[in-house]
Amino acid sequence: MSIIIPANSAVGGGYDVDNSLRFEWADAGNLNKTLGTATNRKKFTISTWVKRSDLYTNGASRSNYVIAAGTSANTNVDELYFRFDTIDFSAYESSSTKFQLRSDALFRDVAAWYHLVIAFDSTQGTSSNRIKIYVNNVQITDWDIETYPSQNLEPLFNKNVQHMIGRVLDGAKYYGGYMSEFVFIDGQQLDPTSFGEFDEDSGIWKPISVSGLTFGNNGFYLEFKDSSALGADTSGNSNNFTVVNIAANDQMPDTCTNNWCTINSLNAVNSTNLAEGNLQYSAPGGGVAQYVGTMGMSTGSWYYEFRPRSGTVDYQIGIAEAPATPPGGNDYQRWTYKNNGRLEFVGSSTAGWGSTYTNGDVIGISMDVDNGTFKAYKNGTLSGTKTGLDTDITWLPHFVGYGGPTVDVNFGQDSTFAGATTAGGNTDADGYGNFKYAVPTDHYALNTKNLAEYG
Repeated sequence: MSIIIPANSAVGGGYDVDNSLRFEWADAGNLNKTLGTATNRKKFTISTWVKRSDLYTNGASRSNYVIAAGTSANTNVDELYFRFDTIDFSAYESSSTKFQLRSDALFRDVAAWYHLVIAFDSTQGTSSNRIKIYVNNVQITDWDIETYPSQNLEPLFNKNVQHMIGRVLDGAKYYGGYMSEFVFIDGQQLDPTSFGEFDEDSGIWKPISVSGLTFGNNGFYLEFKDSSALGADTSGNSNNFTVVNIAANDQMPDTCTNNWCTINSLNAVNSTNLAEGNLQYSAPGGGVAQYVGTMGMSTGSWYYEFRPRSGTVDYQIGIAEAPATPPGGNDYQRWTYKNNGRLEFVGSSTAGWGSTYTNGDVIGISMDVDNGTFKAYKNGTLSGTKTGLDTDITWLPHFVGYGGPTVDVNFGQDSTFAGATTAGGNTDADGYGNFKYAVPTDHYALNTKNLAEYG
């Protein structure tokens, strides 16, 4: 499907999360720390919010690691990861399985934030109470693999061994996507209500402040709020993590309280060529790549940008009629601004509609749905205008590449375009976003708070 309604999106009032951290699988981005002496190694809780981007369509990347602990990736390791689209929580010591739970349910929505809670207490007499796993406050009870730890087991999690967020220990398996509000509680088995609650109006599960929790000796709270110290622990314990292959521009406004548009890998031609939290695409040298965004525009005025990074054969940016499945199908309207200056429309084109552009140019798109007006900007200057578009349909951001180009997209999350240029620092009409160039008057970034108010 083209438009994914996020499971956790904007909610009215209450606690706001300002930042997340983007992990890129190909960059081997991760955080690591060797913990100290535990308060109680038999009890701990992991809570984090995740938004996936890498769904393992890319070659051999089949496992997406949230956190791992131990001394060896193959023989002595505890790990929480997505195996394809299932959740797997397991432990191996001396190559022997100490516990393993793998869900039947699949979690592959690239537009949604998921709240994961792992509640561990090996002192429990009932084996199924020793590990409880929740997603958005719903306990998983149906398992593909179901092996619980022995009573009083002391796992590698919460031991004075290396802990890695976004990577398995010494193996080449990482995490691709976003994380926010990463909390580790040493010495307690807590349920999700310590970290979240249901919104009274929307019924959406949302985060709450965790500042009042007791974290224990090894506990930590990663808010990712300081771009110069992204591994900083704000629990008061100073259990700071070392940051590896993650840059300041990987601090994102895309969070579990304000979800942002990205490229939709579930409705794409050549989804294997997505990267940077689904904000970068590459077309194969002899083929085409076509994509749409995860959020649609049915009313209001919206703005987004893209920047070609490399390759000069063919790249385009514009809009497509939802659901646009597949994005390049001729059954749906689509208007795109091509690098040769043409305005493309479902197999036809208008020469000289706008200026030509090339690598390093930033193209901005304005879509005024209510007035049926589509505009393109080149490096902040108006380049082309198309009026008379349908106002009674939903439009999706649309991107095309052919013959090998790599292009970075910015819906307001990163005006450096994954570190390729300096930040612009421009916000939308409501103060959201970071755009390279000034946002047109009364236009908004595609995020759930803006959509709730203006869309």
